[in-house]
Amino acid sequence: MVELSRPVRKAGGVFDRLDTDWAVLCGDASVRAAVAGWLAADHLAVEVAEAAGSWTNALGPEQVLAALRPGTGMLSDALADSVLRALLLRAGGRGRAAALAARIVVQAMVPAAVRMVRGQVRPFGGRTFDDVADVVVAALYETACSGRIHTRPGRPAANLVLDTLHQVCRDLAADREPLGVPLPADDQVDPASGPADHVHAHAVRDAADAAGLRPVTSGEQEMDRARLELLELLLDAMEAGTLTPADGRAIAWHYTAVPVPDVRAAAAAGTSAGAWQRRRSRAVRALRTSLQPTAA
Repeated sequence: MVELSRPVRKAGGVFDRLDTDWAVLCGDASVRAAVAGWLAADHLAVEVAEAAGSWTNALGPEQVLAALRPGTGMLSDALADSVLRALLLRAGGRGRAAALAARIVVQAMVPAAVRMVRGQVRPFGGRTFDDVADVVVAALYETACSGRIHTRPGRPAANLVLDTLHQVCRDLAADREPLGVPLPADDQVDPASGPADHVHAHAVRDAADAAGLRPVTSGEQEMDRARLELLELLLDAMEAGTLTPADGRAIAWHYTAVPVPDVRAAAAAGTSAGAWQRRRSRAVRALRTSLQPTAA
């Protein structure tokens, strides 16, 4: 039986080890049977088989991975969302099934993890790629095992990356090496921020993009601290159910350096400019009310 333990650091690099371990998992009959059973129970077997170009009686981890990375290798369609949510639900449990589900999630997120590592090597200078990779994979595994599925709008993969980035940021900042060199400021980050703030800013930006809070038509290029705080506030309110996705966009598209004209925003939302303005007013009131301190 294949041992499904938490990834640990060994020679060869964590991503090479993940790929080697993955090949072993894919060849294990008990693992294939478990995965096929999940897909059948979740009514995903037919769709996954079609996406992977496979038969339903031949499903295993590699077919799940093919469904999770359609075409471009990115988690980017409705089937991938459904499969990832199903895996996260199982990963949040206990036992071998939960460990296997989390392991598949980690493998599916390897491309995003590699990009994350490359993005953190410079902000936390003095660390090698492999050093940061170990931290990122451990954080990704822990995040997957949490079983948390956001109600926050946006694809589950984007929210998984955001949570992992937050954990990586905390872990690296808590144990930052004395020789670390901060990343030079770019057009997306407050130049006064440190490496931890830099990571957090990019995480908020990515989540805001996934939720549609930063339309490309707005022309928004720079994000100062106030803008980041507003976006994070809106994301939290949307996740809590205080605001709907449309409410969040009504506020975010208006309160920015280059506001989206109400006529254009309303057309994108399929409504009138007047209705869009009323939605924004109601959303602002709801957000303001939610921020008022409650009486003891």
